[in-house]
Amino acid sequence: MASDNKLNICLATAEFAPFAKSGGLADVSAALSAYLHEAGHDVRVLMPLYSTIDLGALQPRPVDGLEEMSVEIGVETFNYSIEQVTLDNGMPLYLLRCPALYNRGALYTEDSDEHLRFILLSRAAFEMCQRMQFAPDIMHCHDWHVALIPVFLKSVYAWDKLFAKTKSVLTIHNIGYQGVFDAAIHKDLNLVAFEHLLHKEDFAQGRINFLKTGLMHADLLTTVSPTYAQEIQGEEYGMGLDGILRSRDDALIGILNGVDYDEWNPETDTLIPRNYAAQDLSGKRACKRQLQKELGLKQKPNTPLIGIVSRLVEQKGFDLLEHVLPGMLEQRDFALAVLGTGQPRFEEFFTGLQHQAPGRAAFFRGYSEKMAHMIEAGSDMFLMPSRYEPCGLNQMYSLKYGTIPIVRETGGLADSVQPINPDNGTGTGVLFRHYDGTGVEWAINTALDLYEDKPLWKEVMQNGMAMDFSWQQQGAQYVTMFRQLVGK
Repeated sequence: MASDNKLNICLATAEFAPFAKSGGLADVSAALSAYLHEAGHDVRVLMPLYSTIDLGALQPRPVDGLEEMSVEIGVETFNYSIEQVTLDNGMPLYLLRCPALYNRGALYTEDSDEHLRFILLSRAAFEMCQRMQFAPDIMHCHDWHVALIPVFLKSVYAWDKLFAKTKSVLTIHNIGYQGVFDAAIHKDLNLVAFEHLLHKEDFAQGRINFLKTGLMHADLLTTVSPTYAQEIQGEEYGMGLDGILRSRDDALIGILNGVDYDEWNPETDTLIPRNYAAQDLSGKRACKRQLQKELGLKQKPNTPLIGIVSRLVEQKGFDLLEHVLPGMLEQRDFALAVLGTGQPRFEEFFTGLQHQAPGRAAFFRGYSEKMAHMIEAGSDMFLMPSRYEPCGLNQMYSLKYGTIPIVRETGGLADSVQPINPDNGTGTGVLFRHYDGTGVEWAINTALDLYEDKPLWKEVMQNGMAMDFSWQQQGAQYVTMFRQLVGK
């Protein structure tokens, strides 16, 4: 085990930014491990070496003892190796090379052996520790892909004294993704002698749920905001797992994700036209002018500009906007800048809105890192009317950029945005509670009305810019939690 001052952490993840990313999981895996490394802990991250990964100048190199390995999964034997790259911060990142499973052209597939891809990742985390004689205090697993690690710790690898004091932590990034497979895969789990550890009712009904299995056996469960930790214990947001989460309430903790202020900071951002700070907001006005110009919006400095950067899916609340935005654009003076891609229905909606209100509504279909930064910097408000939002990062980016969030009071949005009180100038954004058109319309109208009070608006902007959601704050909570778990 590690010394009293240092924790040994094995972090297994299917995604790690910027190499393999489909959502916030990648950002958190990268940022949290970087924080832990820089805080002096020995963190060893393992992820698949997908054929889609572009490592750029980073050259993977073999690791002594981790070459030409094999593991039996069910009736198959998989040959693999684990290679290493060193990141800019000096942290090693371990890459699981197994072409038979990871040369697919996509991070995730509908292939019949999808379960094997992540059983191998979970097993390889243990095998890597064994070969390196690395005794982890914590096995930190992220989402369903590696949620079998806690049950493997209690079964397949329970014999090894290397893991005698190891505790497992499972972090839920989005409970909507659970890894549910036909029970016929049970032979691939190598748990013949431990089938009593699987969920009996599920197994009898012909399915195995990776995430549910992890929730049953992890020593500690975390999720990405305190409010989401409460919401997923209810039927509406629990996605069928609320019962098991309520039964493990004492082991469930919500920790808000952190923000990488090296990348998202208007004072240093290289992707925006002008830098600015809370004390001098003139650069923000320049960013607004340039954003209007690039998107073909009318150059009206006093017309409030609402920004959206999002996956265009129902979870994000766009079904509500279909009902309210066309009428509001006719009734109120504001402009709209939207960046995203997703369901054709919503792409067509925003394309139609652009035709309905030329010069006032602009839709950038797809994704552009530069445009994402420009919308954060150039907008006056940022709209996130999510049905549910485990954490969300854009509202925290918006606060840093002095862009007032308009959000639904759910998950991480509720934890990071404080309602504006016009009487005393406190608060950082506008929140609405009920998921309906009336609620989101009220919130947008409220923000537009508050915008007219320029001294108040500036005060609220500066309130948001003063908030600190850095990983220095959030990562420290993980370390405290890990120490309590292992008794250090």
